[in-house]
Amino acid sequence: MTAVHILRYWHVMPLRRNVYIDPILIERLHDMNRYTGRRAIVTGGGSGIGQATVLRMLAEGGTVVAADVSEAGLADTVAKAGDAADRLTTVVVNIADEASVRSAVATAVEALGGLDVLVNAAGILRSSHTHATTLDQFQQVITVNLVGTFLMIRESIPALLEGNGAAVVNFSSTSATFAHPYMAAYAASKGGVQSMTHALASEYAKQGIRFNSVQPGSISSGMTDGSGESKQSQGPGLPDDADFSLFMKLAPAIKQGFAGPEAVAGVVAMLASDDGAFVTGTEVRIDGGTHF
Repeated sequence: MTAVHILRYWHVMPLRRNVYIDPILIERLHDMNRYTGRRAIVTGGGSGIGQATVLRMLAEGGTVVAADVSEAGLADTVAKAGDAADRLTTVVVNIADEASVRSAVATAVEALGGLDVLVNAAGILRSSHTHATTLDQFQQVITVNLVGTFLMIRESIPALLEGNGAAVVNFSSTSATFAHPYMAAYAASKGGVQSMTHALASEYAKQGIRFNSVQPGSISSGMTDGSGESKQSQGPGLPDDADFSLFMKLAPAIKQGFAGPEAVAGVVAMLASDDGAFVTGTEVRIDGGTHF
């Protein structure tokens, strides 16, 4: 919609003091179909932010494969999809396993008939005193969050190169940039995802694939509260003897406080749509002003 088109509809309605919006624009916002004809894979699609992203893309007309380690979580996503379930396919995948990823991506691409969007929402959060963290525990977080994201991208790139407006959205975290105690492994994994996203954006920009990441923070989801059905989309709480004074400043600045998974899903949907066509190689922080 051009400025000329907007001015043509000279009647405007008040939204709040000194702010006006054309009612035609309101209609457009209420009828968003940015994903009509677009094909997407979303990992972690059985719970939390991943599930919210699947439902958001379906609501905007997309055809989606929800991938998750939990069959029960995927069944829940299908149930919540309602009438849009005919555009939803599910596939069980362990993103930490190379063979599982290769098989899942091949199945997804075949079901979709190609691929335009990849969202790597699956991840785990493990909190502990660093001096008490075993090597196996550290490697588990790195393997799922960083290696798993890499494997999904590597296997998806051939199809994305043939896609329409191809875009990848990875999940970093505010922990990649700001100090969050008891989360050394998690911070390292998400910092790796963020740096890898920059490298991939540079490598594939001229080949038509955009890469961005989101940094969720202060989001109530299966990962933060331990309620997620998927073992690759959740994590236990802090150590029993954690010093909570270290978290005193980690609270949203905006009035409504913590947000739900849908707040992140909306940003992901924008980044992977044509509305984000000029955005690549960056990260978007979604934390309600917890960090400035």
